Amino acid sequence: MKARLDAIDWKILRELQADGRMTNVELASRVGISAPPCLRRVRALEEMGVIRGYRALLASEKLGYGVTVFAMVHLASQAEADLHAFAEKVRHWPVIRECHTVSGDFDFVMKCVAPDLASFQHFVSDLTATPNVRNVRTVLTLGQVKDEAAVPLEIAPAD
Repeated sequence: MKARLDAIDWKILRELQADGRMTNVELASRVGISAPPCLRRVRALEEMGVIRGYRALLASEKLGYGVTVFAMVHLASQAEADLHAFAEKVRHWPVIRECHTVSGDFDFVMKCVAPDLASFQHFVSDLTATPNVRNVRTVLTLGQVKDEAAVPLEIAPAD
């Protein structure tokens, strides 16, 4: 269900998405309200789950994680219990950074990050040995054109 937000809430979200480390006083100044109601609004957005958390964005390549691969997985059975069982397994593999259920020829698309190809190959061996996995296709990225984790708030969603 889409959250009901007013113009001030949207301003708060834009500002925090650009800089989640700013103080509440600075945020209040930027959105044009005083600090106490600003803090109440931020807490309400957190409680609604609109703001899911705050974190540092790390440069994976500078930390030695030089391999990014997209893996497409086709399961033998798409029964609800089998989909849930695979999704639970995915949550425990640290190499998988994102996982989406998809339509089409595959059931899941996963973004994987590893320090090197040998580490990724070890993961692929585990993945292909997982019960109910029928087929895995991988695409090794050669470079990154865009990495934008932010929600595109400049594009207004339909009401």
